[in-house]
Amino acid sequence: MSDVCISTSAAPTYLPAYQFKVERRSYNLIDGGVAANNPTSVAIGEMMKKLLKEKCSDPSIKPTDTRKLLVISLGTGFTKGKQFEAPMAAKWGLMGWLYKNGSNPIFDCFAEANADMVDFYTSVLFRMLGCEEKNYLRIQDDTLTPTAASVDISTEENLKELLNIGELLLKKPVSRVDLQTGKYTAVKVQGKEETNADALTQFAKLLSEEKKTKEIVRGEKN
Repeated sequence: MSDVCISTSAAPTYLPAYQFKVERRSYNLIDGGVAANNPTSVAIGEMMKKLLKEKCSDPSIKPTDTRKLLVISLGTGFTKGKQFEAPMAAKWGLMGWLYKNGSNPIFDCFAEANADMVDFYTSVLFRMLGCEEKNYLRIQDDTLTPTAASVDISTEENLKELLNIGELLLKKPVSRVDLQTGKYTAVKVQGKEETNADALTQFAKLLSEEKKTKEIVRGEKN
């Protein structure tokens, strides 16, 4: 597990690439965000693979039926309004794209676009089946300062600020991506306003009920 954690956080230019071996196979890895900065689609893919295997024993199971999935997606936040105009960016050279006003424009473009597109398509998928409100929760903060959004500022002051941001985020209303504007907007859940903390509590209840149901079924089979 430690090897996996070190590998998936080995962001290029910030931390070195990492190698480890399992039996005869050697793994040479860098930041997981290069391929899946928002791993929601990877998680859904793994569940669909499992459902495909279970389909052999239960024909009623459909791998594409996301109504059977409960997805909690936790974003790591980004800086609101951090945009560069094309006339300005057109004059950048290599160093301009790598570092500008305390940020890394090319890295930010790839990372944030990757995460946002996964959220966008996941929202569309759940909305098509009419179950986004119950089955998919995305918690993201788009109001971070450049310091809080930085990958490598690990001062005690900034770490305390990140903790404070997380606690405040729990108190914020549930938000979803607007499919027209791409921005996060507060929404009502089942006709009423809920905080992220409320939504997480509801998800916990659903998971607990599901666990109890499975235990009862196993007990009946035994």
